[in-house]
Amino acid sequence: MLRIAVPNKGSLSGPAAEMLHEAGYQQRRESKELRIVDPVNEVEFFYLRPRDIAIYVASGQLDIGITGRDLLIDSGADAEEILPLGFARSTFRYAAKPGTITGPADLAGKTVATSYEGIVAAHLAEHGIDASVVHLDGAVETAIQLGVAQVIADVVETGTSLRNAGLEVVGEPIMTSEAVVIRRTGTDGEDPKVQQFLRRLQGVLVARTYVMMDYDCRVEQLEKAVALTPGLESPTVSPLHNEGWVAVRAMVPSKEAQRIMDDLYDIGARAILTTAIHACRL
Repeated sequence: MLRIAVPNKGSLSGPAAEMLHEAGYQQRRESKELRIVDPVNEVEFFYLRPRDIAIYVASGQLDIGITGRDLLIDSGADAEEILPLGFARSTFRYAAKPGTITGPADLAGKTVATSYEGIVAAHLAEHGIDASVVHLDGAVETAIQLGVAQVIADVVETGTSLRNAGLEVVGEPIMTSEAVVIRRTGTDGEDPKVQQFLRRLQGVLVARTYVMMDYDCRVEQLEKAVALTPGLESPTVSPLHNEGWVAVRAMVPSKEAQRIMDDLYDIGARAILTTAIHACRL
């Protein structure tokens, strides 16, 4: 069986479980379950702390895992990203009291508090900055107020927590993060079971991004219509019973669907419909 590590809690847990469910995999019914077997799909899921997943995968005890890119890099584990999943997006940034720090160069001689010591140490070394790093587990915003550090480095999603603590972000993002699928560095990239798993997740990502659009148009307007809905390779075009009309079907980006429907209507297309895509293979 394919052995997969899945986040057991936090912002990664719910979206990961939802994506796996959409991909056709059985998921746990209770949060206390730490392991389940999906015999139909020949997969065994292990529910672990997100911070630990890269370590388990790097050890070779588990084949692949879902975790955050930030957690993967911070762990320093011998594992690599093989597929971004598009959820739990965030940026990792420095923050300080307004007016005290303007950029990375001002960090020299300062103390930086963070829960991601590996990322911060690597970033400081990359820029040749001599600063101290203090490791804290969570709630790093209070480190400045309590005098533990002059600067913090943390994941920033909306910035609300920083503003509430009287802090502001400093400089450019250290890195951007999202949920990713990882595997042990150097493992066989052509493993059929892993490839099937990745295809399923990629199918979910495409299904979430596109809708299927169907419409009728006159033959003389077909080239204009196809230019609006080129599809992935090419749209499907079928003749209608009424001479001079054709039916067209194509996948279009869901975010652009309403605009495309308006444009199609303007060139004379009618019976324009969109339907959700629940699964696909490209």
